[in-house]
Amino acid sequence: MSAAPLLEVRGLRKHFPLRGGVLQRTHAWVRAVDDVSFDVYPAETLGIVGESGCGKSTLARLILKLIEPDAGTVRFAGEDVRGASADRMKRLRRDMQLVFQDPYASLNPRLTIEDAVAFSLLVHGSSRGQARERARALLGRVGLDPRLYGRRYPHELSGGQRQRVNIARALVLDPRLLVLDEPVSALDKSVQAQVLNLLAGLKAERALTYVFISHDLNVIEYVSDRVLVMYLGEIVETGTADALAQAPKHPYTQALFASAPSLDPDHRLERPPLTGDPPNPIDPPSGCRFRTRCAFAMPRCAASPPALRAVGAAHDVACYLYEAAAAAETPAR
Repeated sequence: MSAAPLLEVRGLRKHFPLRGGVLQRTHAWVRAVDDVSFDVYPAETLGIVGESGCGKSTLARLILKLIEPDAGTVRFAGEDVRGASADRMKRLRRDMQLVFQDPYASLNPRLTIEDAVAFSLLVHGSSRGQARERARALLGRVGLDPRLYGRRYPHELSGGQRQRVNIARALVLDPRLLVLDEPVSALDKSVQAQVLNLLAGLKAERALTYVFISHDLNVIEYVSDRVLVMYLGEIVETGTADALAQAPKHPYTQALFASAPSLDPDHRLERPPLTGDPPNPIDPPSGCRFRTRCAFAMPRCAASPPALRAVGAAHDVACYLYEAAAAAETPAR
């Protein structure tokens, strides 16, 4: 892409300590995110997909500095997010907003819907009248009539309606980047479609940039321009949504697509594409972390982790299978 990235992530790492004993000493570390790097360009949607526990939600919070990384950098529009002061971070948060997975737990049960949406504007200095007027307008835009819903409380709304409130609340400061952490996973399919169409319309209308996190490949394929596949805290494959859907390279990505339900009776699964549980993130396997579940594992997979390498235009994979194939195709001199 010719434009400069809006979001640049380099070498991001987060390990959580496990403490125990009388003195609460650290005896192990959960390696949630390990050396993750990627770019997000203006007005695109980057989808992040992987099993539960692979580090997707931790990555979302690291991007917005809701938790501090152990190493690495995050730059938004060329500015260092990790090193930003509290005052500067408050201004940056106008441009970077998060939509949480649980639409009920992320709303204050003591605030009405209108007040919940207006709250961020009050924090940033708007008058109460301006904040409420803006909140009503946004509630209407996300499909909730403020005359009917504005004075209701979260427990009076359905899951889809609560998520619409969360989207309105995220948009109230006119951000440039929205990080959406499993925004439709708690909703049924018909409501999922409505919320996804709403997000698509808002993106086109406001020239928004999305980082869309999900474990649902159908959702990721529908909304994303590019896709990043994570496994046990690391990136194993990245490329355009079309490239990954048509020709997934990494054995883990292939298994994810193979496990997606099909309506075609001739393509029913007769055996699971993956066996076993993901390894413990406290003590992940040496080398390639997927090797303990991989049918193609080689001795070198245990020795050192494979690096992301290009296997096509805008398509990278971290797997020795493709390094070996490239070497085999090189003509002898």
